[in-house]
Amino acid sequence: MDNRTNTIAGWVLGSCMVAVAAGIAGHMIVQPIKAEKAGYPIEVAAEDGAAGPAVPDKPIAELLATADAAHGAEVFKKCSACHSIAQGGANGIGPNLWGTVGEGIAQGKAGYAFSGALTTAGAGKKWDFEQLNAWLTSPRTYANGTKMTFAGLTSGKDRADVILYLNAQGSNLPLTAVPAGAPAATDAKVPPAAGAADPGGKASEPTTGIGNNTTAPAAAGK
Repeated sequence: MDNRTNTIAGWVLGSCMVAVAAGIAGHMIVQPIKAEKAGYPIEVAAEDGAAGPAVPDKPIAELLATADAAHGAEVFKKCSACHSIAQGGANGIGPNLWGTVGEGIAQGKAGYAFSGALTTAGAGKKWDFEQLNAWLTSPRTYANGTKMTFAGLTSGKDRADVILYLNAQGSNLPLTAVPAGAPAATDAKVPPAAGAADPGGKASEPTTGIGNNTTAPAAAGK
């Protein structure tokens, strides 16, 4: 090698040594921070009013003692897409519900084709207040495999109000006795069923809004 080549090689080697020395010095001055656990922590803000343990509903007899049939008629609008409740009304996607309270489960209703699941679950039973309450809480839990697609009513008050309304439509079973001093159910404002026949035989006009709600059925019968 000539002197020029040796000089170039010397500069390259010297540069490499300087780079290595700078890296070592930098590592000694700035120590890397190592996480105790792999991954990145995610802070989740606590939700206000987080749900605590579920509070069980009061017995249906107690709920019925303070139920409001007029509000039950409003809740029933969720059912009207599939059920009629007028006396002598035809079956639809679900059976007509006139006079349902007290009837045998999955029976009658002008030959309506009930699901095998409901027929089995309701064998030998009647649609009393307890059975209706269980059904309306969760139809699929009551009769696994039922044709009813409605998920159920989570509010015990809504269930009691609907049951009281149903009871006023052709059944009128006496309410279960409750402890003395409990307030009576509110039924003075029960509206007539949509299309129910009057004494002269002339059907009334359907209640405004009923039939326009496309929510799946909420009442008994499939």
